[in-house]
Amino acid sequence: MTRIAYDSRAATAFEANRHLDEEGLAAWRAAVTRHLDPRPGTRLLDLGAGTGMWARMFTRWYDAVEIIAVEPSDAMRARCQCPRVLPGDAADIPLADDSVDAAWLSTVVHHVPDLTAAARELRRVLRPGGTVLIRSAFAGRHRGITLFRYFPEAVRVLDTYPSVRDVEVAFATAGFGTIAFEPVPQVTAPSLRAAVAALRRAAHTPLQLITDDEYAAGLARMRRAAETGAGTEPVIDTLDLLALR
Repeated sequence: MTRIAYDSRAATAFEANRHLDEEGLAAWRAAVTRHLDPRPGTRLLDLGAGTGMWARMFTRWYDAVEIIAVEPSDAMRARCQCPRVLPGDAADIPLADDSVDAAWLSTVVHHVPDLTAAARELRRVLRPGGTVLIRSAFAGRHRGITLFRYFPEAVRVLDTYPSVRDVEVAFATAGFGTIAFEPVPQVTAPSLRAAVAALRRAAHTPLQLITDDEYAAGLARMRRAAETGAGTEPVIDTLDLLALR
């Protein structure tokens, strides 16, 4: 069960507001490549693939890698840009034992009700030596993310997410250990003005889980800031990459 309902409205908002371009994800490409070792025949599981931004990017970046997307939401799968997307979730991955070389989970772990069960399931489908790459905003690590500057009330939602330590402890039960942890920057929008214009509340779990008044106040702060000189600067956010093996 996810924290929010990914219905058609949310899936449409997610696709409109959360898909980034290749230039904006350049640092992520470098970070993933360091840990993925994308050789011909590599099979990469995109778990919780959503509307398929990462599956699409991986296909562009690594033409020799087979991408398998798994997504629990019917609405998300209907809009997914990956040609192969299967129904399933972190506790029930519809793949055979020892069938993938690596797994990618982007902004997913806070929706997983049982991280220990997810770790066991990932251990099952990964081949020996396989890597799990987790991209996330973790509890206590909001300072590099622009939205929380304007919607500080949403920090209380983020603080209910798993911490880095929570994830490490859960995955250790399935024999995983941390091989890397690094903050990775991305260009989320060409400017704050563009970010305000494109913002969709339904695309962001923390914004859905604050009150309407809190959302309105944050949106007003963001709009005021966008009208200043700083509103023309690129919006650069930093999320974390946790790599386990």
